[in-house]
Amino acid sequence: MNKIIFFFFYVLFCIQSYSQELQCDIVINSNLVNQTNQQIFKTLESSIREFMNSNVWTSRKWTYEERIHCSLIFNITEYNNSNNNFKGTLQIISQRPIHESNYSSPLINYQDNDINFKYEEYEPLFYNSNIFESNLISILSFYAYVIIGIDSDSFSLNGGQRYFSVAQQISNLAQQNNIVGWNSDGSRKNRYWFIDSILSNAFVNYRNTIYEYHRKGLDQMSTNQKLAKQNIFNSLKNLYDLNERRPNSFLIQFFFDTKSKEIVNIMSGGPTIPNNNTKQLLKKIAPFYNNLWREIKS
Repeated sequence: MNKIIFFFFYVLFCIQSYSQELQCDIVINSNLVNQTNQQIFKTLESSIREFMNSNVWTSRKWTYEERIHCSLIFNITEYNNSNNNFKGTLQIISQRPIHESNYSSPLINYQDNDINFKYEEYEPLFYNSNIFESNLISILSFYAYVIIGIDSDSFSLNGGQRYFSVAQQISNLAQQNNIVGWNSDGSRKNRYWFIDSILSNAFVNYRNTIYEYHRKGLDQMSTNQKLAKQNIFNSLKNLYDLNERRPNSFLIQFFFDTKSKEIVNIMSGGPTIPNNNTKQLLKKIAPFYNNLWREIKS
């Protein structure tokens, strides 16, 4: 009897210690598809939700409260029921909580326009790190590790390195099948270029910014708002230096597509910081958001 009780608590401990990393909302929007039977899209949505939220993606111990809140929104533009092929776009969204605050800061808000996969209704989705199973599984597992990687980078300097490395392995396996979105040719804003850039020494300033902006900036807002704002401003200087060397890079666009509105709100409120030329700095780094930068009240 004692052995049974011990085994029960041991299993319970293991489940709690290695809980899933993601709390991922899934939306399949099929409004643009001329398909009277919508059941296939509901089944797909359920399968993806199960895949993202049930897999244990890392060996690290995660508590229930540490799970990363994220969303995958598929906009299906084409569906061929004769060969089970889907085409469309995918919006990836993730956020992380800010220390001693009810606020959650956006980490990813990116649209992948190269979504093309086959899925047969009730087809099981299994991730295998050693082989290419399907493009759908590769896309989902790739973004699972990207989401975990960026979240980890925001809490510790280069904390997401191991997860980005796994994402690159997924990318390398998918490249062998010559599927759009995974190759170096064509668009320089795809999955290949994202993971290649974020692991490149040339973009170390980007990852420094992710850490300093969140850990030294936003997480310090509750204790020293002025210092936190100064640290956020300093973190943006890293992107200025990066932009001088690599103008119009994918990662800089990726960052400001996610953070632009938040930056305006942060820099428009609270105590002023010395030598604040935030507007001028941002206009040089991200001129594509000049209309927003004009709203900064400083």
